[in-house]
Amino acid sequence: MRAVIQRCNYCRVFSDNQKVGEIGKGLVVLLGIKKGDTDKDIEYVASKLLNLRIFEDENDKMNLSLKDVQGELAIVSQFTLYGDCRHGRRPGFSEAELPDKAEVLYESFVEFCRTQGVTVATGRFQTHMKVELENDGPVTILLDSEKLF
Repeated sequence: MRAVIQRCNYCRVFSDNQKVGEIGKGLVVLLGIKKGDTDKDIEYVASKLLNLRIFEDENDKMNLSLKDVQGELAIVSQFTLYGDCRHGRRPGFSEAELPDKAEVLYESFVEFCRTQGVTVATGRFQTHMKVELENDGPVTILLDSEKLF
């Protein structure tokens, strides 16, 4: 499982020209599901992102987590995080989980975050979306449940 995490002042997610999700201060999470991912991957990535100390404290030092600042999450599915561009010029997506299985894991990830007391907005799974955000920092973090980075 992979996540690209961006600290934001706000985020809005649109699908079919309709706003389907919106948050204020918090994190935008682009989430990719890999074939073979399990609940263990969900718990690792979700726990890590909820507790990453990437918000400034009173001394302007990144020392506070999303939970500490009572921030919100926008979680958007993005199978392209498993795009393999090593061969040729068109990415291959053979490592990305099949949509039916990926959607179940994506929904479990969202629910896990909600059970931790965090407000979560989402996009619409397997649709073309537009994500509008104001990146704060900018701060962008990469997570991978296989700890590749």
